[in-house]
Amino acid sequence: MKKIEAIIRKTKFEEVKEALLTSDINWFEYHDVHGIGQSRQERIYRGVMYSTDVIERVAITIVCRDQFLEPTIKVLLEVAHTGEVGDGRIFVSDVLETYSIRTGEKGDTVLRDKK
Repeated sequence: MKKIEAIIRKTKFEEVKEALLTSDINWFEYHDVHGIGQSRQERIYRGVMYSTDVIERVAITIVCRDQFLEPTIKVLLEVAHTGEVGDGRIFVSDVLETYSIRTGEKGDTVLRDKK
């Protein structure tokens, strides 16, 4: 099992969400995050000075079976891409074990589609 953590632009979230759901990736969590970027500049927008060092993004976390890793990464790379600095990052890590609180099951069968 793998855990995929993606940090993407807020403006791309709806597109990414729809693409994940269309690709049968039907469970993920997301939340708004703030980060410090590598590019730090002060800009003026409508007469107000602001800094670009704090950036707002959406963090998406997906835990999936190994066979769904590559298709999920492909969706994220294709849909979240703009080609501009700040498109985000994807992190992949191993998940040692998964348990269902309701049934007591463990292992990657907990993640299978139960329709």
